[in-house]
Amino acid sequence: MNYPFWDVGVGYGILMAVIAVLHVFVSHFAIGGGLYLVVAETAARRSNDTLRIESLQKLTKFFVLLTLVFGALSGVGIWVIIGLLNPAATEVLIHNFVWGWATEWTFFVVEICAAIIYFYGWKTMSARNHQIVGWIYFWAAWLSLVVINGIICFMLTPGKWLETGSFWNGFFNPTYWPSLVFRTGICLLLAGIFSLAVASRFEAGEFKARLVRYNARWSILGVAVIVPSWFWYWKAIPSRVTTTAAEMMPTPMSSIDVAFWFLAVLAVFLVVFGLLIPRKLHTVVAIVMLAMGLGFFGGFEWMRESIRKPYVIYDYMYGNAVELAKADTYRSDGYLSEIAFRTGNDGADLFRRACRSCHTIDGYKPLGPAFDGTDPDFIAGIVKGTHVLKGNMPEFLGTEEEAALIADHIWARVDQRDMSEIYGLTGVDLGKKVFDVRCGRCHEIGGYNDKTESLAGLAGDEYEDILDNASDYGDEMPDFTGDDVERMALIAYLKTLEEGGEQQ
Repeated sequence: MNYPFWDVGVGYGILMAVIAVLHVFVSHFAIGGGLYLVVAETAARRSNDTLRIESLQKLTKFFVLLTLVFGALSGVGIWVIIGLLNPAATEVLIHNFVWGWATEWTFFVVEICAAIIYFYGWKTMSARNHQIVGWIYFWAAWLSLVVINGIICFMLTPGKWLETGSFWNGFFNPTYWPSLVFRTGICLLLAGIFSLAVASRFEAGEFKARLVRYNARWSILGVAVIVPSWFWYWKAIPSRVTTTAAEMMPTPMSSIDVAFWFLAVLAVFLVVFGLLIPRKLHTVVAIVMLAMGLGFFGGFEWMRESIRKPYVIYDYMYGNAVELAKADTYRSDGYLSEIAFRTGNDGADLFRRACRSCHTIDGYKPLGPAFDGTDPDFIAGIVKGTHVLKGNMPEFLGTEEEAALIADHIWARVDQRDMSEIYGLTGVDLGKKVFDVRCGRCHEIGGYNDKTESLAGLAGDEYEDILDNASDYGDEMPDFTGDDVERMALIAYLKTLEEGGEQQ
């Protein structure tokens, strides 16, 4: 909270995903492609395969343009975007891993210089020296992954660092080794499918068939490394993280499902077009395979980022930059006392700091539709109980007055008409909508924190009593503040419930 706030209409998750996923997609190819080039060159020179050497020269040009130009620029873009989106978390990473970053940047400089020399050295260097440069490039690139992998994994599994603050405990954290193997497999996979995209442009014939089969084997080897190391990686994540995700967070679970569907279909394409009918590999098919590779990698990265919700650094800092170590200070003095750059509009400042990292009013993950037809007291109650809502949100650690200020800020920007007028509903249908808005964030029928076992089959006066005393059932449960029309509609809906679900 010690930094100015950068407020844009686009969702932070989308911004990060667009830049980061594309960058890591290319950067992993930069590693796997470097190994591919030098291994393929060594084999081609030993067999005096001039056609193969010519094809490698063409691939090198594509490789250098993609990895050095796009890869380097998007890498800078990541630093810019994380500094804007969460400067507090970025500060933690820099302070704790400054020498790790310095080491990684050193490897990166060596990697860039070696790639340029390798590209221009095809016709000016001896074969032996050219291959040496190729190996220098690969090892520098892979060692940069060795370093950056520790820092990336730290954010999800800081491990003993939380107790010791040690660089090495944070670096060699619980998911470090499985992630390194997993990402190395991805490097091999991408080396193959990017090379297949280049090979697809060759004329059909024996040379193309031979080249396509060779490239496909690289990707298949990558898949063979990816699958077992994924299970190792998943097992290394603390069980409370994966269990919470399975119970409350559909985004990371669906993301990884989609990712491995992409991988499975890609594996089929590799076998069919890479091994069985290599002469038929058309550029369009190669592009589709690249898209599937991006879908797989993007799904994994989306899972890795979202599964640690509500933290940006697990058990240390929430996604809204609230440090857990300062929890007592926040509870006693409030958030405003910690906001160094204030605009004069306390409600807006609090909303930006506490909520804006994940939500907008009417754009990305909008709160407007969620609170249309409600009232400030209800919104304030939800703000104070965020940590019990489905979706695994961070706890609100500010004061009651600050929760009220956030509620007023949100309420001034939502539809303030009655729900019956907003949605054009009456009776049980209106009651279901009232339940979804006022109750469904904590109690999902047939799902998260389902209460139909205790709600089904009650009499009307018993439902009245529950609504009259709602806040007595828990500190996080807000009072029922709807009007009489909403109350009667909600009771009519509750009467239709059966244990474990809705009555048909």
